Amino acid sequence: MNPGLTPAELRSLPVTVDLVTAGRAFGIGRTTAYQLARTGQFPCRVLRIGRSYRVRTADLLTALGLAVDTSFGPSPDGQPRTATGGMSGRQGKHVQGLRMPR
Repeated sequence: MNPGLTPAELRSLPVTVDLVTAGRAFGIGRTTAYQLARTGQFPCRVLRIGRSYRVRTADLLTALGLAVDTSFGPSPDGQPRTATGGMSGRQGKHVQGLRMPR
């Protein structure tokens, strides 16, 4: 059995996911996901990076009919957003003047 992912789980995924995770979101097993990717029939765009397949989470959410949070920068009340578009737990802490180690 191949349990799917909830909308909350989908929205908390990183920027890209492996093909098996994307397949789970559609209720597709590992073997079928790879077959569909190889033949160009996977339900959303698949990126081939070297020998691996990756799927952008934004493409996955769009194919599943879920809204993609495209907001960037601070929220209307000035607080930084987290990667999932929510509010950060830190209040008013901003890092300025970052320098790379030598």
